Amino acid sequence: CVLITPKSKNDARGYFMETYRESWMDLLTDFSGNFVQDNQSLSCYGTIRGLHFQEGEHAQAKLVRVLSGKILDVVVDLRPGSSTYGKHLSIELSDENNHQLWVPRGLAHGFSVLSETAVVCYKCDAYYNKDAEGGIHPLDADLAIDWRIPKSEQLLSEKDKALPKFKMGIR
Repeated sequence: CVLITPKSKNDARGYFMETYRESWMDLLTDFSGNFVQDNQSLSCYGTIRGLHFQEGEHAQAKLVRVLSGKILDVVVDLRPGSSTYGKHLSIELSDENNHQLWVPRGLAHGFSVLSETAVVCYKCDAYYNKDAEGGIHPLDADLAIDWRIPKSEQLLSEKDKALPKFKMGIR
């Protein structure tokens, strides 16, 4: 993963920010593809989305950013043989810090909403394919992810609640 912070030009009117430039990706990552799909979600405080991924030829790399609000963005390495296999990384993304997270193929992705609401946008280098979707239960005790949301306030979809644990096998 690579953390990217675009430069912002601020003045009395507000700001202007270039949020994507192919030359940045060339310098900062090994990405050499094209983005083919943008996704956007609105979620309320306590929502935990994920951990999701696409398998095989439908695997997706993502560039994630927050348009409004604050999230804890989380990725889990699913690449067999990787030195970080089964480990997770979490980083705060917000409309204040303007950080973006580059998530390469082979990682599960999810986030929790830390503000009242959050609008999250991410670019993908492959189209979503329902038959290739997979996931890991976000509250898997073996992964020990601190989503920074009290248990009593965590909101998960029924689909995410039914996802398998990591050690049970996800492939």
